[in-house]
Amino acid sequence: MILRLIAALLLLLPLNGCATGGPKLPYPTWYIGLGAPRYMEVWVESVDVVDRRNLAFEGVYGGVASYGAKTAGWWQGGAGSMPINNVDLPNIIFVRWQSLVEPQVYNVRITIPQWVRDEMVKPQRTVCVHSTEEETQYRKDISIGLAPGGIAKVWVGGPCLKGKEIGRFVGVVERKGPSQGQTGGKYAWPELEPASKAYIEQHGIPYDSW
Repeated sequence: MILRLIAALLLLLPLNGCATGGPKLPYPTWYIGLGAPRYMEVWVESVDVVDRRNLAFEGVYGGVASYGAKTAGWWQGGAGSMPINNVDLPNIIFVRWQSLVEPQVYNVRITIPQWVRDEMVKPQRTVCVHSTEEETQYRKDISIGLAPGGIAKVWVGGPCLKGKEIGRFVGVVERKGPSQGQTGGKYAWPELEPASKAYIEQHGIPYDSW
């Protein structure tokens, strides 16, 4: 409901791009990747996008996040990327996720600055590990790391290109609970994996590291 209201208001503003036809990008699609610190289990309920044409797209991504190699602190970027088809470059990204180790449900709004959209269409000459010759690539991947406490950290990167940090964002608690109240308060799965449970029992949750 909140996203629909925001989208409706945005549509009253002058559009930044053409509202008809597909987005005009130098590649077929861009990507969103979702990750989490190791053992900090996450279920992503929904990723919604308002693109630079001020068009809203709900549920472009969801499911299990990929996990980094370490728990405390961040790795550079996320994994498990999904193509975001027929959507122009993002103005705003909303993520709603279940932090299963707490457990808690969070909703975060990620505002994408103009420099990120500029970076996503700027051709970059780089050499990939499988090649000795330069090739042209784009930073067309938005990677979102999700941590307990409602913390989200976001990078923009691409094939054979170093990621650039966009920012750190703090989400709010989703008062309706898991699946916006549609599952009677039940989370995506009732128990943590044994390795995750053992880690938390021994070390706790390193909130301050994110």
